[in-house]
Amino acid sequence: MNIVYEYVNVSASSRLENLIEEKLSGLQKRYPFLIRADVFLKKDNNDFEKNCHCGIRLSGPGPRTYASSDEKSFKESIHETIEDLKDILEKRKSKMKAYHN
Repeated sequence: MNIVYEYVNVSASSRLENLIEEKLSGLQKRYPFLIRADVFLKKDNNDFEKNCHCGIRLSGPGPRTYASSDEKSFKESIHETIEDLKDILEKRKSKMKAYHN
């Protein structure tokens, strides 16, 4: 899977990229139709409570899938976003099975 990172008000971090790659590789093993991920990491200076934003857009056959989360840390935000994507992809996969039967 090709992964493209975009940072806003945050410097690039290999630690965050490794965490994201690990999580996305797990998704790709479960959903092999995924071909690309666009990852958006943004630090919002206006909100002091939940100022770490992570958004991930996945490309594959059919419409693109997008999920995002705002949390206190990027690690929490990435985890929540991946969990949301799992739910969305599971629904999509069940629809694909229904059409192929």
